[in-house]
Amino acid sequence: MAAHPSPQSAAPTPAIELINVSRRFLTPDGKSMTAIRDFTMTVERGEFVAVVGPTGCGKSTTLNLVTGLAKPSSGEVRVMGGPVNGIDPRIGFAFQTDALFPWRSVIDNVIAGPLFRGMNRDKAMDLGRKWLARVHLSAHETKYPHQLSGGMRKRVALAQTFINEPQILLMDEPFSALDVQTRVVMHDELLSLWSQSKASVVFVTHDLEEAIALADKVYVLTAGPATVKSARGWRARSATSSTSSIFRARSGTTCATR
Repeated sequence: MAAHPSPQSAAPTPAIELINVSRRFLTPDGKSMTAIRDFTMTVERGEFVAVVGPTGCGKSTTLNLVTGLAKPSSGEVRVMGGPVNGIDPRIGFAFQTDALFPWRSVIDNVIAGPLFRGMNRDKAMDLGRKWLARVHLSAHETKYPHQLSGGMRKRVALAQTFINEPQILLMDEPFSALDVQTRVVMHDELLSLWSQSKASVVFVTHDLEEAIALADKVYVLTAGPATVKSARGWRARSATSSTSSIFRARSGTTCATR
Protein backbone atom coordinates (compact mmCIF):
# COMPACT_ATOMS: atom_id res chain seq x y z
CA MET A 1 0.00 0.00 0.00
CA ALA A 2 1.35 3.41 -0.94
CA ALA A 3 2.33 5.60 1.98
CA HIS A 4 0.37 8.80 2.45
CA PRO A 5 2.23 12.00 3.36
CA SER A 6 1.79 12.98 6.98
CA PRO A 7 0.14 16.33 7.84
CA GLN A 8 3.51 17.47 9.18
CA SER A 9 5.06 17.12 5.70
CA ALA A 10 2.46 19.32 4.01
CA ALA A 11 3.68 22.65 2.65
CA PRO A 12 2.91 25.58 4.97
CA THR A 13 0.12 27.92 4.00
CA PRO A 14 1.18 31.33 2.65
CA ALA A 15 1.65 34.14 5.15
CA ILE A 16 -0.75 36.41 3.22
CA GLU A 17 -3.33 35.73 0.53
CA LEU A 18 -5.53 38.30 -1.19
CA ILE A 19 -7.89 36.46 -3.53
CA ASN A 20 -9.88 38.46 -6.12
CA VAL A 21 -10.28 41.30 -3.64
CA SER A 22 -12.13 44.53 -4.36
CA ARG A 23 -12.50 47.43 -1.95
CA ARG A 24 -15.11 50.16 -2.41
CA PHE A 25 -16.04 53.02 -0.12
CA LEU A 26 -18.24 56.10 -0.08
CA THR A 27 -16.73 59.52 -0.68
CA PRO A 28 -17.89 62.52 1.43
CA ASP A 29 -20.30 63.53 -1.34
CA GLY A 30 -21.94 60.09 -1.27
CA LYS A 31 -20.37 58.61 -4.40
CA SER A 32 -18.98 55.08 -4.53
CA MET A 33 -15.25 54.85 -5.23
CA THR A 34 -13.28 51.68 -5.97
CA ALA A 35 -9.78 51.65 -4.49
CA ILE A 36 -8.69 48.19 -5.69
CA ARG A 37 -10.43 45.74 -8.03
CA ASP A 38 -10.01 41.97 -8.52
CA PHE A 39 -6.69 42.11 -6.68
CA THR A 40 -4.83 38.84 -6.10
CA MET A 41 -1.52 38.57 -4.24
CA THR A 42 0.31 35.80 -2.39
CA VAL A 43 3.16 36.30 0.08
CA GLU A 44 4.93 33.12 1.16
CA ARG A 45 6.35 32.71 4.65
CA GLY A 46 9.68 34.48 4.93
CA GLU A 47 9.24 36.17 1.54
CA PHE A 48 9.98 39.85 0.87
CA VAL A 49 7.35 41.28 -1.51
CA ALA A 50 7.18 44.83 -2.86
CA VAL A 51 4.03 46.51 -4.17
CA VAL A 52 4.66 49.29 -6.69
CA GLY A 53 2.25 51.69 -8.28
CA PRO A 54 1.48 55.36 -8.93
CA THR A 55 0.44 57.67 -6.11
CA GLY A 56 -3.16 57.19 -5.05
CA CYS A 57 -3.65 53.86 -6.84
CA GLY A 58 -4.61 51.93 -3.69
CA LYS A 59 -1.28 50.45 -2.54
CA SER A 60 -1.84 51.37 1.10
CA THR A 61 -5.35 49.93 0.95
CA THR A 62 -3.82 46.46 0.49
CA LEU A 63 -1.96 46.87 3.79
CA ASN A 64 -5.11 48.01 5.59
CA LEU A 65 -6.90 44.88 4.36
CA VAL A 66 -4.14 42.65 5.75
CA THR A 67 -4.15 44.37 9.14
CA GLY A 68 -7.93 44.22 9.46
CA LEU A 69 -8.26 48.01 9.51
CA ALA A 70 -10.37 47.68 6.35
CA LYS A 71 -12.60 44.89 5.11
CA PRO A 72 -12.89 43.77 1.47
CA SER A 73 -16.10 44.59 -0.38
CA SER A 74 -15.65 41.29 -2.21
CA GLY A 75 -13.04 38.54 -2.35
CA GLU A 76 -11.06 37.01 0.49
CA VAL A 77 -8.10 38.04 2.66
CA ARG A 78 -6.25 35.33 4.61
CA VAL A 79 -3.33 35.60 7.05
CA MET A 80 -1.37 32.48 8.01
CA GLY A 81 -4.10 30.36 6.46
CA GLY A 82 -7.01 31.91 8.37
CA PRO A 83 -9.45 34.77 7.80
CA VAL A 84 -8.63 38.25 9.06
CA ASN A 85 -10.58 38.99 12.24
CA GLY A 86 -9.54 42.30 13.75
CA ILE A 87 -6.02 43.44 14.63
CA ASP A 88 -3.49 40.58 14.57
CA PRO A 89 -0.61 40.79 17.10
CA ARG A 90 1.59 38.79 14.71
CA ILE A 91 1.67 41.78 12.33
CA GLY A 92 4.04 44.75 12.61
CA PHE A 93 3.57 48.03 10.71
CA ALA A 94 6.15 50.62 9.63
CA PHE A 95 4.68 53.94 8.53
CA GLN A 96 5.77 56.60 6.06
CA THR A 97 6.14 59.08 8.91
CA ASP A 98 7.96 58.22 12.12
CA ALA A 99 5.60 56.63 14.63
CA LEU A 100 7.76 57.68 17.57
CA PHE A 101 6.50 59.26 20.78
CA PRO A 102 8.22 62.67 20.91
CA TRP A 103 8.05 62.83 24.72
CA ARG A 104 9.82 59.48 25.15
CA SER A 105 13.52 58.72 24.92
CA VAL A 106 14.92 56.42 22.25
CA ILE A 107 15.02 53.39 24.56
CA ASP A 108 11.51 54.07 25.88
CA ASN A 109 10.21 54.25 22.31
CA VAL A 110 11.82 50.93 21.44
CA ILE A 111 10.41 49.07 24.45
CA ALA A 112 6.89 50.52 24.17
CA GLY A 113 5.58 47.39 22.41
CA PRO A 114 6.95 44.80 24.84
CA LEU A 115 5.71 46.83 27.82
CA PHE A 116 2.26 47.11 26.28
CA ARG A 117 2.25 43.33 25.83
CA GLY A 118 3.01 42.80 29.51
CA MET A 119 6.77 42.27 29.61
CA ASN A 120 8.65 43.14 32.79
CA ARG A 121 10.38 46.53 32.43
CA ASP A 122 13.86 45.25 33.34
CA LYS A 123 13.58 42.47 30.76
CA ALA A 124 12.21 44.93 28.19
CA MET A 125 15.14 47.30 28.84
CA ASP A 126 17.65 44.49 28.28
CA LEU A 127 15.92 43.50 25.07
CA GLY A 128 15.63 47.12 23.93
CA ARG A 129 19.36 47.69 24.40
CA LYS A 130 20.12 44.60 22.31
CA TRP A 131 17.97 45.97 19.50
CA LEU A 132 19.56 49.41 19.73
CA ALA A 133 22.94 47.71 19.37
CA ARG A 134 21.69 45.92 16.24
CA VAL A 135 20.76 49.24 14.63
CA HIS A 136 23.96 50.96 15.88
CA LEU A 137 22.26 53.39 18.26
CA SER A 138 23.52 52.20 21.66
CA ALA A 139 25.11 55.57 22.36
CA HIS A 140 21.83 57.42 21.80
CA GLU A 141 19.35 55.60 24.06
CA THR A 142 18.67 58.63 26.31
CA LYS A 143 18.12 61.07 23.45
CA TYR A 144 14.72 62.16 22.19
CA PRO A 145 13.41 61.89 18.60
CA HIS A 146 13.91 65.61 17.88
CA GLN A 147 17.63 65.19 18.66
CA LEU A 148 18.11 62.53 15.96
CA SER A 149 18.66 62.71 12.21
CA GLY A 150 16.04 61.32 9.84
CA GLY A 151 18.04 58.14 9.29
CA MET A 152 18.54 57.62 13.01
CA ARG A 153 14.81 58.02 13.65
CA LYS A 154 14.12 55.37 11.01
CA ARG A 155 16.54 53.02 12.77
CA VAL A 156 14.69 53.58 16.03
CA ALA A 157 11.42 52.82 14.21
CA LEU A 158 12.89 49.58 12.82
CA ALA A 159 14.05 48.49 16.28
CA GLN A 160 10.64 49.49 17.69
CA THR A 161 8.97 47.20 15.15
CA PHE A 162 11.33 44.21 15.11
CA ILE A 163 11.57 43.98 18.91
CA ASN A 164 8.00 42.61 18.87
CA GLU A 165 9.15 39.73 16.63
CA PRO A 166 6.40 40.15 14.02
CA GLN A 167 5.75 37.21 11.73
CA ILE A 168 4.48 39.66 9.11
CA LEU A 169 5.89 43.15 8.55
CA LEU A 170 3.92 45.71 6.53
CA MET A 171 5.85 48.80 5.38
CA ASP A 172 4.17 51.82 3.80
CA GLU A 173 6.86 53.84 1.96
CA PRO A 174 8.97 54.03 5.15
CA PHE A 175 12.06 55.58 3.52
CA SER A 176 10.45 57.96 1.01
CA ALA A 177 11.43 61.12 2.94
CA LEU A 178 15.13 60.21 3.17
CA ASP A 179 17.93 61.36 0.87
CA VAL A 180 19.32 58.82 -1.58
CA GLN A 181 22.46 57.93 0.40
CA THR A 182 20.59 57.46 3.68
CA ARG A 183 17.90 55.44 1.92
CA VAL A 184 20.47 52.95 0.59
CA VAL A 185 21.94 52.58 4.08
CA MET A 186 18.46 51.93 5.48
CA HIS A 187 17.80 49.35 2.75
CA ASP A 188 20.84 47.36 3.88
CA GLU A 189 19.82 47.79 7.52
CA LEU A 190 16.33 46.49 6.77
CA LEU A 191 17.59 43.48 4.81
CA SER A 192 20.00 42.60 7.60
CA LEU A 193 17.25 42.67 10.24
CA TRP A 194 14.84 40.80 7.96
CA SER A 195 17.37 38.04 7.23
CA GLN A 196 17.63 37.42 10.98
CA SER A 197 13.90 37.58 11.72
CA LYS A 198 12.59 35.60 8.69
CA ALA A 199 9.39 37.63 8.76
CA SER A 200 7.18 37.92 5.69
CA VAL A 201 7.39 41.50 4.38
CA VAL A 202 5.08 43.59 2.21
CA PHE A 203 6.88 46.79 1.22
CA VAL A 204 4.80 49.48 -0.49
CA THR A 205 6.63 52.01 -2.67
CA HIS A 206 6.17 54.10 -5.80
CA ASP A 207 9.88 53.63 -6.64
CA LEU A 208 10.46 50.65 -8.94
CA GLU A 209 14.24 50.70 -8.42
CA GLU A 210 13.73 50.49 -4.64
CA ALA A 211 11.36 47.56 -5.11
CA ILE A 212 13.80 45.70 -7.36
CA ALA A 213 16.69 46.28 -4.95
CA LEU A 214 14.81 44.94 -1.93
CA ALA A 215 12.23 42.35 -2.86
CA ASP A 216 12.10 38.68 -3.85
CA LYS A 217 8.91 39.43 -5.79
CA VAL A 218 7.41 42.67 -7.12
CA TYR A 219 3.73 43.34 -7.82
CA VAL A 220 3.21 46.27 -10.20
CA LEU A 221 -0.23 47.87 -9.92
CA THR A 222 -2.23 49.87 -12.44
CA ALA A 223 -3.55 53.36 -11.74
CA GLY A 224 -6.61 53.35 -9.48
CA PRO A 225 -8.70 51.38 -9.11
CA ALA A 226 -5.66 49.18 -8.63
CA THR A 227 -5.32 45.71 -10.04
CA VAL A 228 -2.18 43.67 -10.68
CA LYS A 229 -0.47 44.69 -13.91
CA SER A 230 2.40 42.23 -13.49
CA ALA A 231 4.10 40.12 -10.82
CA ARG A 232 7.77 39.31 -11.21
CA GLY A 233 9.97 37.24 -8.92
CA TRP A 234 13.62 36.37 -8.46
CA ARG A 235 15.50 33.58 -6.73
CA ALA A 236 16.11 34.26 -3.06
CA ARG A 237 19.13 36.41 -2.26
CA SER A 238 22.06 35.63 -0.01
CA ALA A 239 21.43 36.91 3.50
CA THR A 240 24.60 39.01 3.27
CA SER A 241 23.81 40.66 -0.07
CA SER A 242 23.53 44.43 -0.08
CA THR A 243 20.91 46.35 -2.01
CA SER A 244 23.55 47.89 -4.26
CA SER A 245 24.92 44.49 -5.31
CA ILE A 246 21.42 43.06 -5.71
CA PHE A 247 20.35 45.92 -7.93
CA ARG A 248 23.42 45.58 -10.16
CA ALA A 249 22.79 41.83 -10.53
CA ARG A 250 19.08 42.13 -11.21
CA SER A 251 19.23 45.09 -13.55
CA GLY A 252 21.39 43.00 -15.89
CA THR A 253 19.09 40.00 -15.99
CA THR A 254 15.67 39.21 -17.35
CA CYS A 255 13.19 38.25 -14.63
CA ALA A 256 10.79 35.37 -15.12
CA THR A 257 7.16 36.16 -14.52
CA ARG A 258 5.64 34.06 -11.77
